[in-house]
Amino acid sequence: YHGEWKKTSTQEFINEGNKISRGLLKLGINPGDKIALITTNSRTEWAIMDLGLSQIGVVSVPVYPSISPEDYEFIFNNAEIKYCFVSDKDLLSKVMKVKHNIPSLQGIFTFDNVSGAANWREILDLGEDDSTQIEVEDLSKAINPDDLATIIYTSGTTGKPKGVMLTHDNIVSNVLGSIPRIPKKRSLDYKDTRVLSFLPICHIFERMLFYLFQYNGFSIYFAESIDKMGDNVKEVKPHYMSVVPRLVEKVYDKIYNTGSSAGGLKSKIFFWALNIISKKKTVSKPSGLQEIIADRLVFKKWREGLGGEIITLVSGSAALSTRLNLMFQNAGIPILEGYGLTETSPVISVNSFDKMKIGTVGHPLDNLSVKIQEDGEITVKGPSVFKGYFKNEEMTKEAFTSDGYFKTGDIGLIDSDGFLQITDRKKEMFKT
Repeated sequence: YHGEWKKTSTQEFINEGNKISRGLLKLGINPGDKIALITTNSRTEWAIMDLGLSQIGVVSVPVYPSISPEDYEFIFNNAEIKYCFVSDKDLLSKVMKVKHNIPSLQGIFTFDNVSGAANWREILDLGEDDSTQIEVEDLSKAINPDDLATIIYTSGTTGKPKGVMLTHDNIVSNVLGSIPRIPKKRSLDYKDTRVLSFLPICHIFERMLFYLFQYNGFSIYFAESIDKMGDNVKEVKPHYMSVVPRLVEKVYDKIYNTGSSAGGLKSKIFFWALNIISKKKTVSKPSGLQEIIADRLVFKKWREGLGGEIITLVSGSAALSTRLNLMFQNAGIPILEGYGLTETSPVISVNSFDKMKIGTVGHPLDNLSVKIQEDGEITVKGPSVFKGYFKNEEMTKEAFTSDGYFKTGDIGLIDSDGFLQITDRKKEMFKT
């Protein structure tokens, strides 16, 4: 916050979440009501709100900050949003433009201090009295795994966003199914394990990973912004980061430009090392004198540029270049590439250290069944497959095969080693 890291302990996080729950109940919110969350960047307040909503059966509706006021109007009316929490004055004014067209909307709260606006701290203050905590606990116990946890609106083909309904079980089963694929360092205490989060937490990919890292007890640092990413990486020295291929490309471009503009001997060494690593067709640790020298002189600096502590990057959202993937892996920066959609909470498959094949998106999760249809379409069935599209039974019916498999809209194959490969893409990976 404003250039300083602000720590929230696990107990503080739980306490604040409980205050939000109690405050909302005093406002008259009931299980099943919908509340929208909109932030320009991922932040602790979002996560506290998410906990406060989910544990009393209130449905969170995370919304992208970049969509139009008209889309806000459609989503808020479609979901019958009762309250909205926004990060700043710009988002507040965006929602205010259409507030008069949203009859269900009773109030808007901001995370930042905005003059004349209701602040989220008012809800925390309202929930300060813990005498109603028993009600929070009763509501929490009453939640069924199949109850709706969140509605995530994705861009619809007709132009109107469609609401993907995810249950508590959808998300929890995806977290539990993904945990075995993310490697841990035995010598590292979970409390000392650091995650840097900078992708939008309203996106199910980042959100599921947030839950996964939280479940493991890791410390999660929310980056200030994409612009401050470089500084934040050096400050945090993360062990894990989720990335999108575009970011990997940007990191490589920056490395390349730095190496080529160094001039003289430095540039010669850089291109010599790059040539050595480019010849490797498989992932392996440096072996032989040339590879060891190249690693010490060049690739060690790549790792230091990402903080020097990376255990692995987790990549989603689009196809990662096989060439770049191989290059980063051999530079000692592991990347686990996966595949999924909002409708699958999101992970369908992901590579792991034990089972990795570059150019594929890994083995399907153990708790999912993936079937390739006759036309090559990838279909999936299992506990993390969504409940349906909100208020759209027809579209929900069309999304499934007659035997209950969700149609991803992507074409692919499962090779002889069980790895899923995307060969043609109708829908983007991990996109909302």
